[in-house]
Amino acid sequence: MSKLVQIAILPQQQEDLDYILELALKKEKLRKINISDWRIRKRSIDARREPIKINLQIELWGKDEKREVIPSFTPQDVTNSREIAIIGAGPAGLYAALRAIEAGLKPVVFERGKDVRERRRDLAAINKDQFVNPESNYCFGEGGAGTYSDGKLYTRSKKRGNVLKAIEWFVHFGADENILVDAHPHIGTNKLPKIITAMREAIIENGGEVHFNSKLTDIKIQKDTIESIQINDESWFQFDNVILATGHSARDIFYLLHEKKIKIEAKGFAIGVRVEHQQELIDCIQYHGDDENPYLPPASYSLVEQVDGMGVYSFCMCPGGIIAPCATEQEEVVTNGWSPSKRNNPYANSGIVVSVAPEDLPNYTEGDPFVCLDFQREVEKRCWEAGGKTQKVPAQRMMDFVEGEISEDFPKTSYQPGIVAADLNEVLPPIISTRLRKAFVAFGKKMKGYYTNQAVLHAPESRTSSPISIPRNLETLEHVEIKGLYPCGEGAGYAGGIISAAIDGINCVDAIVVKMETH
Repeated sequence: MSKLVQIAILPQQQEDLDYILELALKKEKLRKINISDWRIRKRSIDARREPIKINLQIELWGKDEKREVIPSFTPQDVTNSREIAIIGAGPAGLYAALRAIEAGLKPVVFERGKDVRERRRDLAAINKDQFVNPESNYCFGEGGAGTYSDGKLYTRSKKRGNVLKAIEWFVHFGADENILVDAHPHIGTNKLPKIITAMREAIIENGGEVHFNSKLTDIKIQKDTIESIQINDESWFQFDNVILATGHSARDIFYLLHEKKIKIEAKGFAIGVRVEHQQELIDCIQYHGDDENPYLPPASYSLVEQVDGMGVYSFCMCPGGIIAPCATEQEEVVTNGWSPSKRNNPYANSGIVVSVAPEDLPNYTEGDPFVCLDFQREVEKRCWEAGGKTQKVPAQRMMDFVEGEISEDFPKTSYQPGIVAADLNEVLPPIISTRLRKAFVAFGKKMKGYYTNQAVLHAPESRTSSPISIPRNLETLEHVEIKGLYPCGEGAGYAGGIISAAIDGINCVDAIVVKMETH
């Protein structure tokens, strides 16, 4: 059985593999002849104090032990196998399809948007022409919201086996092996499209199907059981197992389910702004002034504060990143952030958001599934109006926001459509703005230099998670009332990122397999 060893090194020593092995062996009082193989298992930065250290977990195999290499992906030919429908080709849908192929089921994937190559034109149209295609944008299309929003693979999931499998699949389809090692793995928006394409090609090569520009428009239920689905208001397809993995922004799906009297529920989410600093400032703060160390990556941060009974926290922090326009309809604005694989842009951005529960909202009515969604839409439309009814966003310097002063000018921003000066205290609902003001002051005490008027707030950051959940049976993962319907991933309220969504896609297929084996 292999042995795990914890060591700490200086940043400049992390490429010296001979030194790393020597240090691990010394700690275990071993010599090189005592082992047959070794590897770095985990890597993380400890910048809490000086000197900054790199923590490593080293795995050693004894001289009589053999390092076993297990294939990460083992497909079958499912051309003539039993079919399951998968609605959505985001991480939940793609991983469900890949798992189906492993399990001997034929996945038929319907994606409302375009493939990754074709999506790029629509993203360019948002940035340059400020035109939003409601079917193809940063949220809709092959790979889902994560494809062009960075590819962060960090998850709080405790199911380590499933987490490792999900990350190993990314490596199998072309991601750098470092994501298996890093504590906060990240692929980069520039590299994700090629990986997503390879996943789709594997699905098709092994007998599955992937259909783009194919939007779910109706569902037929007979005796509380799924019978068929309609695509593009035209064609009907019979399926007795449907995985619904449509993502957190597919509002039309929520309305469709409600119209069909399929139970949905309001779900708490978070909303706020996306904050942009200079990356060199964040490096200086986090690395104790050592902001030009070539052996350290661009620094990130994680902040949280309880303010007036609600949590305010950083979300989707992007070192060396860019703020992107992520609206899914024309008369709204939405921001999000992404980084390339090298994280080498001069800006650092992060969502700073306030947790909101349905009962916190002024229009809350018990049993209303749309109270959080309506609040989200209202904020996005108010910001669209404040930005001049374009994809420009209302913006304000951080200290100006806290002090209630409209900013007279701005430093350069990475947000390509542009920004418009506004008092975000007037644009955002008081339940959000009052807590953000207090949080920024508190964050400035935790990170000396963070609270600065050189930081710019872009509003809103509103698509942190789904404002609606689709309840399912905890054992079978089917909808609580409809057999054969599997709510899945972020859009159903069961995931919070790429990896957790991918794991949920795998789990839904495993649940279908169990059902088939027992019936």
